[in-house]
Amino acid sequence: MFMILLTKNISRHNYWSFLWHTGFLALASSFMDVDTVMPSVLTEFGAQAFYIGLLVTIMLGGSSISQFFFAPYLHNKKFKKKFLLFGINLRIFALSGLAGLFFLQKNLSSHEKIWYVLFIVSIFSFSGAFANISYVDMMGKLILKNKRKSFLSLKQVIYAIGTLISALIAYKIFSIYEPPLLYGILFSMAFIFLLIASLGFWRLKEVESNVDSIKKFVDFIKFIKREIKENYQLRNYLLIISTLGNVLGLMAFLVLFAKENFPTYTSQVGTMLMLKIIGSVAIASGLFYFSKRFKYNILLYSVVLLALSIPILVIFSSSYTFFMVSFFIGGVITTLYLISISGILLEISTIKNRAIYAGAAGVGSIIPAGLSMFNGWLIHAYGFYTFFAVFITIILSSLIFIKKLHCKK
Repeated sequence: MFMILLTKNISRHNYWSFLWHTGFLALASSFMDVDTVMPSVLTEFGAQAFYIGLLVTIMLGGSSISQFFFAPYLHNKKFKKKFLLFGINLRIFALSGLAGLFFLQKNLSSHEKIWYVLFIVSIFSFSGAFANISYVDMMGKLILKNKRKSFLSLKQVIYAIGTLISALIAYKIFSIYEPPLLYGILFSMAFIFLLIASLGFWRLKEVESNVDSIKKFVDFIKFIKREIKENYQLRNYLLIISTLGNVLGLMAFLVLFAKENFPTYTSQVGTMLMLKIIGSVAIASGLFYFSKRFKYNILLYSVVLLALSIPILVIFSSSYTFFMVSFFIGGVITTLYLISISGILLEISTIKNRAIYAGAAGVGSIIPAGLSMFNGWLIHAYGFYTFFAVFITIILSSLIFIKKLHCKK
């Protein structure tokens, strides 16, 4: 039996298949936005800081931490397409379950609704483990190396434009409808677009790759420990995720801040979403134009600087307008961080260890995930100012590891 090798034609075919998924995923994303829509759903049901923290923990840590446990199994598979499809199909099922809640919720109490949402979000998040490990591995081996950087930049541009379109639609829906019908429509549209997005994965042409088999989970642990000890790039990469990765949960807590400080916050969720997406589109377009010039460590330094500006802006903002600017900055931060982390992983890994490294990234996500629940308690017990002080300290600590990360690109 001969091995199917990656050719220019196969790479080009997969390049556009991945982008097909990116485009329709983007159209779905604003309707299920983890930073604005999902927190607003819980606050609509009366959820307080603890539940928002739990939501962020599930969203940040569920997929990443479970990647750590699924990575050994998926690493041993030469072909991962079916696992990628399993993950995304389970996510499609979860979205249909969320949509159903808001059309059939009349007999449920607010407490039951909160836990139902958290349960469905858990399914959505944990199913991402199969999808994300397979996605990262396949993206690395199904697209030629000299096309990856342009792919990541174009992917982010398409994603940003798609999310802008869906944000405009979501903004209109927020202005026309009231809960629960509002959220039922949002999640129904997310379900439809994600279903269409999955067709891109069905079209992928997979090539075979040789991997060193890991038979037992304990062998996987030993492999990870050895790699972390010997590979300083991986070690610093995980420490960056552990510290700077906390930026991904910030906006969810800002939604809670808006609820507690601004009485008209519900009608402004659409505006928050729009500002976040506009920030993402603006920075993604700029990075695509300069895709051959920027370096990932410079982007990480930019994330630190911008992340530190948000607490200052929120604390000292004299009006709701200035507070809303933080969502624009948040969109910029998220895009810069995700492009950097994805690009660095591809740079420090190889075909033989990429799935393992993607699983190891779950180790780095343990701290941000755990801190999110702690932050919910911290806000409830001591208020937002204490939370911001802790957040600033953690973000500043990431500078130590960014400085030690040596990126050629």
